Amino acid sequence: MAVGVQRKVLVLTGPTASGKSHLSLNLASRLNGEIISADSRQIYKHLDIGTAKPSPEAREQIRHYFVDELDPAEHFDAGEFGRRGREIIDEIFRRGKLPIVVGGSGLYIRALVDGFFDGPSADPGVRSGLYRRAREEGNESLLRELARVDPAAARGMLPTNIRRIVRALEVYSLTGATMTGMQKLNVPANFAPMIFGLRWQRDALYRRIDERVDKMIADGFLEEVRRLQELGYSPGLNALQTVGYKEAFEYLGGAMAEDAMIGLMKRNSRRYAKRQMTWFRGDGRIVWFDVSDEADFDEIAGSMAERF
Repeated sequence: MAVGVQRKVLVLTGPTASGKSHLSLNLASRLNGEIISADSRQIYKHLDIGTAKPSPEAREQIRHYFVDELDPAEHFDAGEFGRRGREIIDEIFRRGKLPIVVGGSGLYIRALVDGFFDGPSADPGVRSGLYRRAREEGNESLLRELARVDPAAARGMLPTNIRRIVRALEVYSLTGATMTGMQKLNVPANFAPMIFGLRWQRDALYRRIDERVDKMIADGFLEEVRRLQELGYSPGLNALQTVGYKEAFEYLGGAMAEDAMIGLMKRNSRRYAKRQMTWFRGDGRIVWFDVSDEADFDEIAGSMAERF
C-alpha cells in the first residue's frame, strides 16, 4: 500500500440516528476495513444502550477501535483521540487493512484529519451561563474550575482574564476537549481523508430519532442508568453529560415524570442532530449521500466503495 499522503482513509459521518454504524459494517466488509469510532461516548464501558454502541457480534465481525475501552470516570477528549487515532491508522495500514473512521462528532473527526483548530463556534446559552456564574460566584471560582479540567491553560491566566477563562470552559463544556489538548494537534496528517456523509430529510431523521429513543427505553436504558448509579458513577462526570443520560439521571432523581423524560430526550436529541448538521455544512469536503430508507444502504455502500 502506498505511503505518505497517498494513503486514503474513508470517513463516514452524519447526524445521530442516520445509520452510520449499520452502513459502516457493509463498507468494512466490502473494503477489507477496520472501524475507528469517532464517537465521544462509545469509548466508555457501561454506556451501551445510550450511545448506540456497536453490538458484540458486530465487533466480533469487524474490528472496532475506541469502543468499550475506558472507565466512565476517565478523561478522554478530541486531542487524545486525534493522537491515538493517527497511531491506529498507521497500524491498520501496516496490516494491509483500510481504516474507516465512523462517527458523528465533528470535533473528533476534525482533530483526527486536520489537527489543531480553535474550537467550536460560540454557544450563547453556555457562554451566558458562565458569565452569570462569574457575576454570582466570582471570576476566581471559574478559574479554579478551569484549573481542575485544564491546569496547563489555567496556569497562564489571571482572574481578570475572564473572556479567556469563559472561552476555555465553554469549549470544554461543549466538547469534553481541553484547549491545551487541542493545541497539541497542529501536526499535518500523513493520509488523505475522503469524507462521506449520510443526509436525511429533516422530518424523516426526526422520526428516526424519536423511534431510537423509544427503542432505547424498551431495550432497558433506564436499567443501564440505574446500574451506573449502583456502580457509584456521578451524573456530573463528563462522560455522562450527554443527551439521554442527563435526562435519565434527572428522572431517577425525581425531577420529572417518565413521559416528560422521554419527551425531553427526543427534543434534545433532535436539537443535537441540528447542531451536528450545522457543523457538517461548514465542511465542503463532505460528499453527501441522500437517504430516504435503510433499503438504500446497500446501494449507497456500493457507490461509496466505487468512489473511494
